[in-house]
Amino acid sequence: MTDPEIYRYTRETGDFSRLLQSIPYATFIGLECDQFGDDLIFRLPKKEENLGNPILPAIHGGVIGGFMELSAAIYLMMSQDSMRMPRIVDFSLDYLRAGLNRETYAECRLTRQGNRVANVMVTAWQKSRSQPIATARAHFLMED
Repeated sequence: MTDPEIYRYTRETGDFSRLLQSIPYATFIGLECDQFGDDLIFRLPKKEENLGNPILPAIHGGVIGGFMELSAAIYLMMSQDSMRMPRIVDFSLDYLRAGLNRETYAECRLTRQGNRVANVMVTAWQKSRSQPIATARAHFLMED
């Protein structure tokens, strides 16, 4: 399947497995996505290979950042009916607490949509949405 066919299939069926399998980093970290109506919730499963500090044990900060950036790109692509992955311009991440070795979730929200640039806010949490482990702001270049 070509990329446009995978994107079309994902949009029509709500099945993100083919799209996520086509992105090597998503496969490597185990990224998953569930759709609830128009909302997307991204999930990073508990996985030993994602640990950065085995003593705590805590997820590597780069894995958390990659998970959040990729979630924002997929969210934007799906919400804008685009047939290609948007290009990242800037990504700013605030770590708020340790991401322990447990299932982690992310939710995205479009904060600004211009003609060429879109801004997305991402929040990641584990046990409770009210206690995020990280927040991020992502700016993407939208291409025709």
